[in-house]
Amino acid sequence: MLAHLLYGAIRLPLWGYVAFTVATVQLMFLGITLYLHRDQSHGGLVLHPVLRHFFRFWLWFCSGTVTREWVAVHRRHHAYADRPGDPHSPVVFGLQRVMLQGYELYVAAARDQKILANYGRDTPDDWLERNLYSRFPKAGLSLFVVLELVVFGVPAVTMIALQLMAQPFAGGVINGLGHRLGYRSFEMPTSATNIVPWGVLIAGEELHNNHHAFPSSPRFAVQRWEIDMGWLVICVFRALGLARVGSLAPTPNIVHDRTRMDLDTVRALFTNRMHVLRDYRCGVIGPVFRELTKQESTALLPRRAPQLLVRHPKLLDERARQQLRELLERYEVLRTVIEFRDRLQRIWEEMSASHGRALEQLRELCVQAEGSGILALRKFALRLRSYAPAAGSESSH
Repeated sequence: MLAHLLYGAIRLPLWGYVAFTVATVQLMFLGITLYLHRDQSHGGLVLHPVLRHFFRFWLWFCSGTVTREWVAVHRRHHAYADRPGDPHSPVVFGLQRVMLQGYELYVAAARDQKILANYGRDTPDDWLERNLYSRFPKAGLSLFVVLELVVFGVPAVTMIALQLMAQPFAGGVINGLGHRLGYRSFEMPTSATNIVPWGVLIAGEELHNNHHAFPSSPRFAVQRWEIDMGWLVICVFRALGLARVGSLAPTPNIVHDRTRMDLDTVRALFTNRMHVLRDYRCGVIGPVFRELTKQESTALLPRRAPQLLVRHPKLLDERARQQLRELLERYEVLRTVIEFRDRLQRIWEEMSASHGRALEQLRELCVQAEGSGILALRKFALRLRSYAPAAGSESSH
């Protein structure tokens, strides 16, 4: 009798308790990334209604999460990424606070009625949502705790603790470390990083930089060596007819025998602009700077020079901007490659006014690059012609 009370209705070996806890935590992570994030927040994934309701119930049951609140806070994060107004940015609040008090920051934002009204639209509002999930958000979690204690007894105390810690911990890692540590495949005004290239432990959420670059894409892995566990599950659901996928992050269609630049080139470059800028960083800025270090004493170059040259201007503080200005004034070759990049981005920004004008400006820019005397820049300008519309898309011809 005492053993029954201590170990509950079901007694498992140690590995059994571990396996069950890992399974419930991973199922929660899948619910967050597939349902709350990729389906409800961004719409790039459309889950079958049965899956939607299952994940909505499971998140309410094992974590007390309300769909509308999570979605609203996340959309607000994208709208004000790393600026005042971002609910949980380490740039705004500091890394330590986001890591240790991220849940408190989330709760504060989720209780803001303006955030819920402006960013919580098009989330479930049926009878169950109004009368159970949103009305009694902690009832499911309370039931989860009671059931685990009844089923597993004393071991459930540790299992429940790990379950309750998992979501705030994962949130702190993604919202904190995911804006501080890791690598950046794509430069943009937010400090988001890919923590590791293998998104396995948190169902693909580790690929945070990729997600900010292509927020509506339900596939977070972009490079060939990256793994998005959430996407692998989506592929299984698609095969079973339980999920539909919207637009994915574009993959450049490179046609090496294209010899001229036309309107199709302009459209392809605009569609793949994040990839083009990454190619420019790796194929032009990097080689040019490395060549400069062979000619100049490294003592004359700021230690942060490589970062200053590639980082988005909005992420640089005043001291960094001053260092960058001094660097560009001192070295004409660096000034030339940075000006080319900035002019290319301005062409994209003004492209909506006239595609024809954008084509003229792009051709003129490439002619200047080919005559710059900078080999890496010349090769890049020639390579731009090889960008073509994706296979199956409409052509201007």
